[in-house]
Amino acid sequence: MLGVRFLLRQQDSKSNHTGDMARPYKPKNILITGAAGFIASHVAIRVTKKYPDYKIVVLDKLDYCSNLKNLLPVSSSPNFKFVKGDIASADLVNFLLVTEKIDTIMHFAAQTHVDNSFGNSFEFTKNNIYGTHVLLEACRITGQIKRFIHVSTDEVYGETDEDAVVGNHEASQLLPTNPYAATKAGAEMLVMAYGRSYGLPVITSRGNNVFGPNQFPEKLIPKFILLAMRGEPLPIHGDGGNVRSYIYCEDVAEAFEVILHHGEVGHVYNIGTKRERTVIDVAKDVCKLFSLEAGKVIMFVENRPFNDQRYFLDDEKLKSLGWAERTPWEEGLKKTMEWYVANSDYWGDVSGALLPHPRTLMMPGYEGSEEIKGILSQFNNIQTKVTSTLDTALETHAFKFLVYGRTGWIGGLLGKICEKKGIPYEYGKGRLQERSSLNLDIQTIKPTHVFNAAGVTGRPNVDWCESHKPDTIRTNVVGTLNLADVCREHGLLMMNYATGCIFEYDADHPEGSGIGFKEEDTPNFTGSFYSKTKAMVEELLREYENVCTLRVRMPISSDLNNPRNFVTKISRYNKVVNIPNSMTMLDELLPISVEMAKRNLRGIYNFTNPGVVSHNEILEMYKQYIDPSFKWTNFTLEEQAKVIVAPRSNNEMDATKLKKEFPELLSIKDSLIKFVFEPNRKVPIN
Repeated sequence: MLGVRFLLRQQDSKSNHTGDMARPYKPKNILITGAAGFIASHVAIRVTKKYPDYKIVVLDKLDYCSNLKNLLPVSSSPNFKFVKGDIASADLVNFLLVTEKIDTIMHFAAQTHVDNSFGNSFEFTKNNIYGTHVLLEACRITGQIKRFIHVSTDEVYGETDEDAVVGNHEASQLLPTNPYAATKAGAEMLVMAYGRSYGLPVITSRGNNVFGPNQFPEKLIPKFILLAMRGEPLPIHGDGGNVRSYIYCEDVAEAFEVILHHGEVGHVYNIGTKRERTVIDVAKDVCKLFSLEAGKVIMFVENRPFNDQRYFLDDEKLKSLGWAERTPWEEGLKKTMEWYVANSDYWGDVSGALLPHPRTLMMPGYEGSEEIKGILSQFNNIQTKVTSTLDTALETHAFKFLVYGRTGWIGGLLGKICEKKGIPYEYGKGRLQERSSLNLDIQTIKPTHVFNAAGVTGRPNVDWCESHKPDTIRTNVVGTLNLADVCREHGLLMMNYATGCIFEYDADHPEGSGIGFKEEDTPNFTGSFYSKTKAMVEELLREYENVCTLRVRMPISSDLNNPRNFVTKISRYNKVVNIPNSMTMLDELLPISVEMAKRNLRGIYNFTNPGVVSHNEILEMYKQYIDPSFKWTNFTLEEQAKVIVAPRSNNEMDATKLKKEFPELLSIKDSLIKFVFEPNRKVPIN
């Protein structure tokens, strides 16, 4: 029975193949991922120009090895659209597939440099495997994709025997030997699984090395050319005896054109060449082009941790579809050399990429440069137009927030932010201590994210917790853990507003030193029962991967009538201590917490503005902007202790992690002026 089924599938395969050749596949709307990169840009340009009736949408996050200049030849084409974004963003990918009516995907986006994979392998897993999975799942959900072309590499086969006469064919075993190749093989397994399990019409390509104009110079040939132009040594890993096969970029672009139109669903195609050369031969050929003496220029350096000796492919299957390599090695190398000579500054400062063993952290990024911003504005569908439409649509349709803490200050503000942004939201009706009511909320509301702004801080302050310890535990510990666990069971991210009042200045973090407590530091403040419970639950929440904990400190808002506002509080005290502290400007940071949810950020963040501000500095601003006659008196911590039940935490939090994610984040003093004192100014400007 199994044999009959196999034969039937073989017959179907042959008949389909014949049909495909007679009736080439004709796409309507193609999404090309990673199209600002080297190979994909050549493919995008070729297809955009040659097939004006196809709509080409390209998606690229503009990583270090991408460049918008690669796409300038088609930037004004009416059938071309550029979108800046990451394939790992499920909301973005789903949105593009639906709104652009995508029927075909050509998936090039990937981290590809082997050297980087040895030192930054997690990034390769994230981009190459997770990113591919996001695309596949979006295809499954939308159900509209007629072709999914997955671009893989010859490296998934592992090294070929040195004496092999026949190259690896498409059915050869996958035996990757480096992290990069392993992630590409893993991505292939996902592609195959989605083809078999869900009937997704997938095609996979595995190619030899590609070279030509526009390639980022971390790769061998452009690196050698640029170094030769500079009169610098050409570094060769090991003894230079590793054998590689190189295909010119235009020939590869044509190969993808053939696979797009004639490739058979469920099949793999090698894009290869029989013409091989060792790395040292490549170096010698580059030396010839620049009239350099190879023996004086070539420099042997430490080899990679593992360096495959040879990749040799059998490309007969693709040739049977009508493809053939056209560009001789010498001609392609000369064209490449001439392009780099004419465009020596194309990539800016690439000194990090020209090192013998480059690492991503040494390389420049192009996204924020003025040149790229200028180029971006030349595109037909300028990015700001795309993102503004996208943001509105995503926030309206892709998100729904469930918020706990309706009667609380932060919970109430969250509702207003959602209303302003047009994000659907509902407040939870269940009690955090009652698991069944939380399940009911989630089943009824069907949220995409859950925000926990509920908790006991005391009535009117944390002193209340000292005499109501069971109540404090019930909400701050049991309730929070209940919600985190229920969210985990439902696959939901929980944004948890916590506190930074779990630290106290100490010998390693002295007051005024600028050394703040970091996310990984162990809490050292146990002066109040409130802080004890918050530190306890934070430690337990570390075991939940679906939680993002935001440490809020001394929250401030622009509403000076709110008695919970820290500025309002101290302006009503007769006496205040004068200690610098980290604080949280809610007007600035709460919208950021919504953005963090949309980015699916996890772990712990010090949710404060960078820097510290003292009580006296705030009251000086109050006097300058609000009330020139305002006066106050300071007293010591010892004097304060006589009028409060539990000690108060004073500390500086290190906001570097949050600032890295949101570079626009203001320092606490600048934020106070922008959001509190300027809007509430009563003292005229002189």
